[in-house]
Amino acid sequence: MGAPRTIYIAGAGIAGLTLALALAKFGLHVVVLERNESVSEFGAGLQISANARKVLDGLGLSEAIAAKSFAPEGIDIFPDAREKPLQTLALGKAIQTRFGAPYAVMHRADLLEVLHSAARRFANIDVVFSVSDFTLEISGNTLTVSAEDPDGKKRKAKPFALVGADGVRSVTRTRYLDGPEARYTGKVAWRALVAPEALSDVLDLNRTSLLLNPDFHLVVYPLPHRNAVNLALFTQEKERDLSILDHRAPRITPRKDSRLARILESVGEGWTPWVLSSVKTPIWHKGAIGLIGDAAHAMLPFQAQGAAMGIEDAAVLAPLLAASPSAEHAFSRFAALRQERVNRVQEVSASNGKIFHMGFPLSLARNLVIRSEGPEGHFKRLGWLYGYDAIQTGKS
Repeated sequence: MGAPRTIYIAGAGIAGLTLALALAKFGLHVVVLERNESVSEFGAGLQISANARKVLDGLGLSEAIAAKSFAPEGIDIFPDAREKPLQTLALGKAIQTRFGAPYAVMHRADLLEVLHSAARRFANIDVVFSVSDFTLEISGNTLTVSAEDPDGKKRKAKPFALVGADGVRSVTRTRYLDGPEARYTGKVAWRALVAPEALSDVLDLNRTSLLLNPDFHLVVYPLPHRNAVNLALFTQEKERDLSILDHRAPRITPRKDSRLARILESVGEGWTPWVLSSVKTPIWHKGAIGLIGDAAHAMLPFQAQGAAMGIEDAAVLAPLLAASPSAEHAFSRFAALRQERVNRVQEVSASNGKIFHMGFPLSLARNLVIRSEGPEGHFKRLGWLYGYDAIQTGKS
């Protein structure tokens, strides 16, 4: 038996580290190149639905995720400053029973730490931080990766494949696959963490809350592991105003919404803006170079599936890279298995953004649908999403 295949991954984010773990399970040698000095603490909360959780559990991370996440009982929906929820969508035990895994929320940094800690236990995974840059050269069927390690030592290798998991601003996509730059969506997420006691008498902190308004929508859920509540406020902003986002707070007014007023008061000036960009490209690979996660398909977060799609990608791609006769064959098969699904999720996410911000009278029809579907109506509507099995897809 010869030496194991070596796979290089650009980016130690959620998609990159999940892929590293999945590849290591097949006995491949994995090198992850990361430009930052450590696993990034930047970010806020994220939601892990059943389709992603099944992948993470399959990598042996169930207990670690459970220890640092929270499974809300449901989602309270408050349209147009309603005092009581219009509907509470079932989560908790109901969604776990229906789709075979819990629906949880956690801090992005905590998930990254779980993944990185798991990767450190594998002798066949090397995560190299503070890599200033990398270059790729293709000559015939041979790929050469060159990079500079943090100690100044030059690294040159001829791996089986290079996977760009380098996010929405992916150098792999734009420089080596001639792909498009990320596109501004017209929306900004304002993120904040507040103490639970600031909102304990405002919202039910055993649930996620969704506040809808024509000018914005707000997602709130607890992060007990951090003794905090995560807030994500989504507004529409002109591109010319993006340069001054860091110098102002979101421009929304509570009007007669006392709940919103309390929430805004609890945050004060503590909002951090996050410009929402998307990536739409049919080119996910060329030769031994491919893309996964946001590098291939960054999307609006209005179905809370950005991280989940990267996790799914990793589960599908890993067995293909382990067994395919060539990297190009693996990436071609991967694109065929994933692009239609990812495109559909992108479309649903964008559509949700429009639905959340509906004004009168369209909001009346929206609210009627939400009420009439009942607490478990989303199980049927999103069964194709939450019931997906990425592990089995990768074996197909």
